[in-house]
Amino acid sequence: MLKNDLFLKALKGETVQRPPVWMMRQAGRYLPEFIELRDKYDFFTRCQTPELAAEITVQPIRRIAPDAAILFSDILVVPQAMGIEVLMKENIGPFIPNPIRSMADVQRVYVPDIQESLGYVMDAIKLTKEMLNDEVPLIGFAGSPWTIFCYAVEGRGSKSFDMAKGFCFSNPVAAHSLLQKITDTTILYLKEKVKAGVNAVQIFDSWGGMLSPVDYQEFSWKYINQIVEALADLTPVIVFGKGCWFALNEMGKSRASALGVDWTCSARNARYLSGGNITLQGNFDPSRLLSPIPTIKKMVHEMIDEFGKDKYVVNLGHGILPNIPVDHAKAFIDAVKEYGQY
Repeated sequence: MLKNDLFLKALKGETVQRPPVWMMRQAGRYLPEFIELRDKYDFFTRCQTPELAAEITVQPIRRIAPDAAILFSDILVVPQAMGIEVLMKENIGPFIPNPIRSMADVQRVYVPDIQESLGYVMDAIKLTKEMLNDEVPLIGFAGSPWTIFCYAVEGRGSKSFDMAKGFCFSNPVAAHSLLQKITDTTILYLKEKVKAGVNAVQIFDSWGGMLSPVDYQEFSWKYINQIVEALADLTPVIVFGKGCWFALNEMGKSRASALGVDWTCSARNARYLSGGNITLQGNFDPSRLLSPIPTIKKMVHEMIDEFGKDKYVVNLGHGILPNIPVDHAKAFIDAVKEYGQY
């Protein structure tokens, strides 16, 4: 039994004394103990070594004590497992040397045996669960099929992913074939994560906001919803689409347990657009963690007032930035814990 199940209660829509809090990318870049490991081991070594991934996952639990842990990994381990080479390059980020540009390229991509290709992730989950010792729930995650597709076709990060979008519009049969392969792999992957012991999963649609509302339905939401449907009976599923406020209504009708909201959408609009019944998660601007600590605390309390304490998970509107002082990150968490004590 979990000692702190506040996060899972909020995902079920139960009444709570205060909302739970965690931060996207909390396992990582802003923590000095993470930077120490980063300087010793390259990125994918950290992802692929269960002892390192587990250690990085629990670092923020020790240091800032959020209500949930999120496994340290990366969304791009999925395309790697599907036979797409992915590198992490200095000053570039993710880099795919042979991007997918034709139906022949798509046909070379395969749905892998998950234990064979991603067993190290399951080992990391089991190790992390031991280290967490039932203190807080553990979240597993995957990128949305569209977001993975963007990297696979573009070959690197982009401000607009024109190449990826162009491939969808000029070669829709190949595009849908690749999206389906990514979806099938993601479903198998997340099911294995649940078996290994995660308490909830989150789907990150980082680049969904690049699409028009009509194209979003066709090239992103359709595939995310397949994942939600496949997992909903097994575990709570959170869907976070950055810049996807226009899809909140459709998402709100799905079997997702919660919807992530970025900082460009107000609490009131998010509640209204999502239909008012689903748990929402978000949406503090990560840059706002550079504000003075009293300002952070005041803004967090105002944010909780706006969303309401129930059916709500306090989080950032995207991942924490590397330049955030640790005491500011802790002030964000503490502000939530202090809520309602005044």
